[in-house]
Parts: sequence; C-alpha cells; structure tokens
Amino acid sequence: MKTILTAENIAKTYQMRDGIVYALNDVSLRIQKGDFVSITGPSGSGKTTLLLALSGLIRPSFGKILFENQDIACASDKELAEFRKKHVGFVMQNFSLIPYMTAIQNVMIPLGLNGKTSSEQKALSSAVMELVGLANRQNHFPRELSAGQQQRVAIARALVNKPTIIFADEPTGNLDPTLSTEILEFLQTINKDLNITIMMVTHSPQAADYGNVKIKLIDGKLDIKNKN
Repeated sequence: MKTILTAENIAKTYQMRDGIVYALNDVSLRIQKGDFVSITGPSGSGKTTLLLALSGLIRPSFGKILFENQDIACASDKELAEFRKKHVGFVMQNFSLIPYMTAIQNVMIPLGLNGKTSSEQKALSSAVMELVGLANRQNHFPRELSAGQQQRVAIARALVNKPTIIFADEPTGNLDPTLSTEILEFLQTINKDLNITIMMVTHSPQAADYGNVKIKLIDGKLDIKNKN
C-alpha cells in the first residue's frame, strides 16, 4: 500500500513559566492510503495537537511531516493553505456549522474557497448531500436538524472537495450511543468505499475499534497497534 503521510520525530513544545512542556514528544508514524486511524489517550496526552500538526493547522517545533514527500512542517502559509484545500477535510465535535446558513450552503463553503462557480458548488454539494442521506434536508438550517443530521452535514462538507484525508476530532463526542454508531459506520463506509484515509481522535474505546490502525498517546508519546 502507498504511504501518504509520514511523521518523523515530531515534537511540539510550549514555553511555560516553569519550563518547557512537550505536547508531542518524538512522534514517528506512517499512514497508508485507505487507513482508518483511531487516536486515543487520556486528556492532555496530545491527541488533538497531533491531529492539528498532521493536518497542517499548527507547525511542529521539531521534526518532519511528509505528505507524499512534501514536508509540510516547513511549508509556507500559502503552501499549507493549498495543501488543506486540495487534500484535507475536517469533522469536529461541535459540528462547526454556520447557524445562519442552510445545510447545503454550509457544504458549499470549501468549494467557494477553491474557486468553483456557483452552479458547480450547488451541483457538487447536492450530490454529496444525497450521499450522506440528506437530500431532503438541503435547505434546512442547522437548528432544524438533529445532532446526527448536523454531523452528517459536517461530513458532507468535509467530503465535497474529494479530500485525500479526513481529520475527525471527537466526531461522536456530542452524540448519544445510537447516533455515535450511525456516524462511525458512515465514516467506515466512506473509508472503505471511497478509499479516503481517516484519522480520528476519540476518547471512546468502542469508537477506536473502527480503526484498522490504533494509536495511543500518553504524555505526548505514542504506541501503535495494527489490527488484522
């Protein structure tokens, strides 16, 4: 399988009054195309920091992050923005939907950033809304949707640019067990059917079991276990 994302000895440090704190400490890993990676660990272990670094939203203090042989750790702000636009989708715990925009308008946002015309944005977004089972909810506002439906809109927004990787930070954290299973199964379907790599931070052992690669972080360091 093709390696698409590699971290080499990355660290993220913060200068505090009583010394340097390592949010990440000498982390190395390889992610293959089509992996579903679950990242677990106690609060403060560096899970979200790792996700933000690998997605190009923050820069590591040390080390390399290679996406298809491009070191995004030392890329310019413009290069990072292009990397995220072309290759990255995000799904967050709180859905991060704009409340005064309809579901389809929320999904269209990444397409506007990529210079698609209005008609292209609507056509592509409608197709993705149908894919996530919300074709009849396109003109509803977030407040008119259930929590599960709002997260499906967020997933549609992450999918609309056909990303290489989706980074999901506690995507089921605000959902009840039934809805959590629904969203996790849908992410698994996306991973398998569309061959989109997924990296998911979760505190839930049940959610972590959906990953074929498991990463556990403790005090900024990791242990990787591969499932058969």
